[in-house]
Amino acid sequence: MIKTSRAYKYAKSCAADTSGKVGRYVKKQCAQWLEIADGNSPGYFVFEKEYDRISKLLKVMMHPDLHKNMYEALEDYAMLFIIAVCCTFRENGTRKYSIALLEIARKNFKTFTSGVIFIIMLLTEPRFARLFSVAPDYKLSSELRLAVRKIIKCSPLLEKHFKITRDMITCFLTDNEYTPLAYSNDRLDGKLANAFLADEDGAMDTYPVEAMTSSQINLKNKLGIIISTRYPNENNDFDERIKFCKEIIDGIQESDRYFALLYEPDDEIINSWQTNDNVLYQANPAMFDKPEMQENLFEKRTMAVMFESQRENFLCKHCNISYRGIGTEGYVPIDKVQACRISADDNFWRGKRVYLGIDLSQTEDNTAVAMACYENGIIFSRVMGFIPGDKIREKTDREKFNYQRSADAGECIACGGDVIDYSMVENYILSLEKNLGVTVIYAAYDRYNALSTVQKLEAAENPIQCVEVMQLSRVLHPATKLLKEKILRGEFRYEENYMLENNFANARCVEDTNLNKYVNKKRSSGKVDMVVALINAVYLINENEIIGDNSVGCTIIECN
Repeated sequence: MIKTSRAYKYAKSCAADTSGKVGRYVKKQCAQWLEIADGNSPGYFVFEKEYDRISKLLKVMMHPDLHKNMYEALEDYAMLFIIAVCCTFRENGTRKYSIALLEIARKNFKTFTSGVIFIIMLLTEPRFARLFSVAPDYKLSSELRLAVRKIIKCSPLLEKHFKITRDMITCFLTDNEYTPLAYSNDRLDGKLANAFLADEDGAMDTYPVEAMTSSQINLKNKLGIIISTRYPNENNDFDERIKFCKEIIDGIQESDRYFALLYEPDDEIINSWQTNDNVLYQANPAMFDKPEMQENLFEKRTMAVMFESQRENFLCKHCNISYRGIGTEGYVPIDKVQACRISADDNFWRGKRVYLGIDLSQTEDNTAVAMACYENGIIFSRVMGFIPGDKIREKTDREKFNYQRSADAGECIACGGDVIDYSMVENYILSLEKNLGVTVIYAAYDRYNALSTVQKLEAAENPIQCVEVMQLSRVLHPATKLLKEKILRGEFRYEENYMLENNFANARCVEDTNLNKYVNKKRSSGKVDMVVALINAVYLINENEIIGDNSVGCTIIECN
């Protein structure tokens, strides 16, 4: 039954898209859900009986504008969102997803879609369930209430079962209640939310969603719906959750509670928004079969190109591009990086000539050491991270990455207390030759925070010659470019390391006036120390093994 549904067919078409009109993360999320729908994901299944019940409810809900039932009137993406969220179950009989995130451009009926889900919840949740919507202000929060009210009033078979007041909607059949709340004037703590909607989450900080999810701790079948377009403000809750969802979809983070449809343009086409139609198609799934909407959006794009004053609203609201991020781009698609993953093998390194890249950050921050060699046109690497031992939990909560898992897997070393013990970093570097049987040719470093460690490495019993390679864009560009090309060609290997993959996912490149590109820590969306260390090592490989320039011992002056 599910394989004949609109939801399944839409997911199938997205996963198989080759036109470039469907973004990378929508394709991957659809492919992952199809694995469940096809019965290929042990522990999860699409509950056919629940799908049949939801379908019947959609058929008695009438669309207030189109005068069709919802089963026919809803957009394809909305059908997938509703069916995936409501009908995907675990073997224990509970819903798989407890957080449903929808990043989508304006005028895609996202609040209306949430209204449909809330009516379903009012009719199907256990008796006395409470539902809430949260938004920056009461007027915006009431938009969901208005959508629910309109649908109920236009559906004769439903209207008699609901009571609608200014502050609440009650279902007589289940005694379930829905109440709109406003972040600006309502206390959000102390409310037990069986389901909640965070509308325009990009305009809020983390408190509203945290307050709602905290109330659900003891519930088995909980649900939070988070929807928004992008916003230009820094450090909002929505940006953090998008980043987390991407890492889940990419397999970097471990969580089976999120379902996320991220309608945003892929990194590699963001900077061509002025002319590339796929930027709009990837952000706006409703425009495919609507010529009037297409014409209107293309007109808005023309105005945004011509007038700076209209650019921010167009890019954020209609393209899901953070305007502050223009000028930056993702470094390498994470799926291309993951295709280069291999298992760790100490025996491989014996007898190898290797180059080290060192990124010595502030003592309370992450540090990384990358070891790389060049063989038969392929760059092989092993990267080790170092983190403060007493800050694992704090960093995990703040950065949304499981550092304890990486430490247990040997991807990083937790050393020191609140600050990194640099002697552990130095001992690790100096022990590589003895433990692995490698010959360290050079170690590349950035002067920042590194002088003391470099002096110890060069004065050790088995000294390592260190090369200062500071972050000058014209110097870093060749290595940055070489590593990217090697990854895209499949001529790069790294030993399995989720922390390194997380760093690649975070990495953002900027371009100087001479079109030189380099990874910029400030513009990146999280920690990138492992990638920076790896680029330093690749710089040495490029100079010594590829170009054959043996003059790398010179100092290069910093210009960040």
